[in-house]
Amino acid sequence: MKPERRPLSTLGTEEAVSQLADLFRLMGDTSRLRIILASLHEPISVSDIAEKLELSQSLVSHHLRLLRAARVVRSERRGKKVFYVAADEHIQCVIEDMVAHIGEPDQAEGDD
Repeated sequence: MKPERRPLSTLGTEEAVSQLADLFRLMGDTSRLRIILASLHEPISVSDIAEKLELSQSLVSHHLRLLRAARVVRSERRGKKVFYVAADEHIQCVIEDMVAHIGEPDQAEGDD
């Protein structure tokens, strides 16, 4: 089930617009986006992300700290390992909607 959508008019303040821009900037980094995609549907450990994406564990941890601070991913500890997963359905919907958008055929203006 997709989360309820709020009208853009509720964005309101310049600060809210700035926060949204910061979030898109954060998600716009290729490594961070790949990390989000890896953790989109099920929890995954730092070491598994690093191995899957061929990145160092320290770099993955750095990116995860930023993503967690922005509430894009959440963490859960299982024994000695920490697993990360997309924070909520909003993140999943944003990513899935954008994937659908880039998969649409190009409809250049004036091509009627």
